[in-house]
Amino acid sequence: MSQVCEICGRGTTVGYRVSHSHVKAKRTMKINLQSKKIGGQKMKICTSCLKTYKKKGIK
Repeated sequence: MSQVCEICGRGTTVGYRVSHSHVKAKRTMKINLQSKKIGGQKMKICTSCLKTYKKKGIK
């Protein structure tokens, strides 16, 4: 099961966890996906796309 938004295509990103002593450790940042039914079809969309959908509607 992939962590990718079906509308905008955003997925997980990679960054660094930086400690107080500035030691860097790799980490992954997952996007906030929600399962919603849009147009009779169940989709996994991120919350930013969901906010846009509620405001404008998705074409």
